[in-house]
Amino acid sequence: MLTFAWRGMRAYADAALLMEEPYGHFGSVNPTGHAAVYLDHVCADSPTRLRACREGEAGVVISRYHRISGYDWLAIPIVPYLYAVERVEDVPVSADAALRAKLRDDYRRKYLLAYAPDVVDDAAASDAQSTAPDGEWTQLIGASYDRRIYGFQVKTTAEADERFIAEFNDHRNVSHFNLFFNNCADFSRVLLNTYYPHAVHRNFFVDVGTTTPKQVARSLTKYAKNHPELDFSTFMIPQVPGSIPRSHPVNGVLESVVKSKKYVLPLAVLHPEVTAGFVVAYFADGRFHMPKNAETVMVPGEMERKEETVSSTIAGTQ
Repeated sequence: MLTFAWRGMRAYADAALLMEEPYGHFGSVNPTGHAAVYLDHVCADSPTRLRACREGEAGVVISRYHRISGYDWLAIPIVPYLYAVERVEDVPVSADAALRAKLRDDYRRKYLLAYAPDVVDDAAASDAQSTAPDGEWTQLIGASYDRRIYGFQVKTTAEADERFIAEFNDHRNVSHFNLFFNNCADFSRVLLNTYYPHAVHRNFFVDVGTTTPKQVARSLTKYAKNHPELDFSTFMIPQVPGSIPRSHPVNGVLESVVKSKKYVLPLAVLHPEVTAGFVVAYFADGRFHMPKNAETVMVPGEMERKEETVSSTIAGTQ
C-alpha cells in the first residue's frame, strides 16, 4: 500500500537524490540508470528559471539532459515529473503505453512546447496534423511509468536554497552533456556539493572514472552517516502498475561487468588477471545495496505539506 507521507512534519528544507532504475533496451546495455535531485523548497517560473517555493508548492526535480533544446539542465515540478499530471488526485492506478504517451503529450502541449515543439507531418497540406516529437523530452515527465526510483534525502536550509537558486540562475544553461564525464550523475554530484562541499565524489576505481547514480548515492549515504545533523533518510517510489515493462536494478560500471555472464566470462577467458582485479575491486569497494527500510511513497513529503497548510490555516484563525 502506498502512502503520501514518509516523515514527520518538517520546518526546514530538504534535498533528495533520486536514483532511478534503467529500463528498456538501452537500460539493459547500460544499467547505471538515471540521477536527478529533488528540492522540496525550490520551485521554478519555467524549466530554466528557479525561485523559492510559495505556500502549497511542492518543489522541483532538476537534472541534466541530452539534446533538449540545447539546455544543460531543466527543472520540473515533482508531481508532473513523476506522473505527467499536475495533481496527485489525477495519478492513474495503472497505465499502459498509450496512456503514458497521452498524459505526457497533454502536459507537453500545455507547458513544454518551447522545449519540445510540435512536429507537423506535412506543413504544405491544408489538413496537416501536428504530433508529439521524438526525442528525450519524455524523460522530463512521467518517470514513474518507466521505472522505480529510490530517494536519499538530507536536510538543507532556506539560506542554502537561496544561494543555490542565485548561482544556477546566474550561470549559463547550455548543454555540454557527455555520457562518460558530464552525465546526469555528474550534475547531481555538483548540485549536492553546492549544498555540502566535498560530500559526493567519483570512484575512479570501481566506476573507471565515470560518475554513476549508484556512486552518488553511495557517497551521499557515507557522508550523511558521518554527519547525523543532516537527518538522512530514504524512500522508494514504485513504478506505476500496468503493462509497461518493469525497470531493471541499478548497477555501477564494474558491478555490471562482474554480475553479467555475457561480459565476465569472455573477459575471464581472454584476460583472467584483469577479470580477477575487477572482481576484487568490486567486492572491496563497489558494493552498495538498496535501502531495505525505505518507505514506499507516491510523492515525497506530500503529507508534510498538507500538515503545514493546516497548521498555517489554524495559526491564521487564532
